[in-house]
Amino acid sequence: MAKSKKIVMTGGGTAGHVTPNIALMPALQEAGYEITYIGSYNGMEKELIEAQKIPYIGISSGKLRRYFDWKNFSDPFKVLKGYGQAISILRKLKPDVVFSKGGFVSVPVVLAAKHCHIPAIIHESDITPGLANKIAIRGAKKVCCNFPETMKYLPAEKAVLTGSPIRRELFHGDAEKSLHYCGFPDHSKPVLLIVGGSSGSKVINEAVRKVLPELLEQFYIIHLCGKGNLDEKLKGVIGYAQFEYASAELTDMFALADLAISRAGANSICELLALHKPNILIPLSAAASRGDQILNAKSFAKQGFSYVIEEEKLTDQTLLDAVREVYADREKYIRTMSESGQMDSIGTILKLIESVSK
Repeated sequence: MAKSKKIVMTGGGTAGHVTPNIALMPALQEAGYEITYIGSYNGMEKELIEAQKIPYIGISSGKLRRYFDWKNFSDPFKVLKGYGQAISILRKLKPDVVFSKGGFVSVPVVLAAKHCHIPAIIHESDITPGLANKIAIRGAKKVCCNFPETMKYLPAEKAVLTGSPIRRELFHGDAEKSLHYCGFPDHSKPVLLIVGGSSGSKVINEAVRKVLPELLEQFYIIHLCGKGNLDEKLKGVIGYAQFEYASAELTDMFALADLAISRAGANSICELLALHKPNILIPLSAAASRGDQILNAKSFAKQGFSYVIEEEKLTDQTLLDAVREVYADREKYIRTMSESGQMDSIGTILKLIESVSK
């Protein structure tokens, strides 16, 4: 009887550090892997992973910051505690391989894997590695990435250009189902989908709502505005469907959408590319981030996949002009994306996991 294969997956803090792991899970299970997930005690990843019926183990987790915060004095001890817990868990589970999607909870797990002589693979979504992955790289055997530009930031012997795992169900949405779910009367107008990231975007929400009458002249609008960001005054507006978030419904919304406005998180834009959705990216400003979304957006604009509006240049007019221009040129964007050859990377990553497994 063949020995069953075991994999420990980790990653958390934001949806972007979890959803690619979830996308990989069906292929791993089909390949015979027994999956266990290590995350933080109460991070958002806990609920997402438990919904997949995957065994979940929580460990102590602290954030590693580049700026001053009083928690900088206590969080290193949380990380050290998590490192000890991860070593204990890995020794007990004896996995063949560890796969990390990043986030601060993943650092002690990857370093514990090195301590236990278990091969670890990291996936870096953005063009430049974040602080957590920069630290974890020293414990990894291979580092997957989404962008050709990322290769120069990684150790040459570890870097592998794979692209991002995309959930299979995204390719099988039901547009008709979404039309009814959103309360749109018919297919007489194209559909504009607005996605502000897992927690929504105040800047994008305000910009869209300021020009809503003009947008509704041409489009039906699905607006995923984030928790607590619904506008009560706009409830009942025909052709405008606002939701705090979408889970299972998102697949059908993508199928219905003709055009998307989105932040430029790596996983989100890779989904737009895989689905060939013409899009306008409004990356998080450098003042509010480390600038990774700006680099992601510039790469996609350079490749002809996206139209970019910098947050500082977002006005009523620049937004309306962008929507009209991208929709008019939608066939060009669709053709460029479809000809890119950048498809779902699950098979590539699975082969890499198999190659490093003990």
